[in-house]
Amino acid sequence: MMAGHLETGIGGEAVADAYLKKAGYHITERNYHCRIGELDIITEEDGNIVFIEVRSKHSTHFGDPAASIGALKRRKLSLLALHYLQARRLEGCRARFDVVSVSFMPAGIKIDLIRNAFDLAA
Repeated sequence: MMAGHLETGIGGEAVADAYLKKAGYHITERNYHCRIGELDIITEEDGNIVFIEVRSKHSTHFGDPAASIGALKRRKLSLLALHYLQARRLEGCRARFDVVSVSFMPAGIKIDLIRNAFDLAA
């Protein structure tokens, strides 16, 4: 039976969390909510605040999960990041966006990390 959208997302975030910790990221927050929406994972690495969007799928039939992050989603993530930085009084900190793509395939789980996936969208 195919997992539902929510279960796939939650599973993808758990896989991404473990992968990032093993890769040396220090996770400071998960599922940051505000009126604009949600940031999946917020980490620190080498003095940078890293906002991580997790995308997961059970098939790559329609492309890699990371390919589903269009201009509107990048803009929303940018607004969320700015909100987070302002709320935490971190406006002067260096920040970037990474994407973790998790594909649940019959042969196993495929994880891709895209560092500096996109710039802040105005």
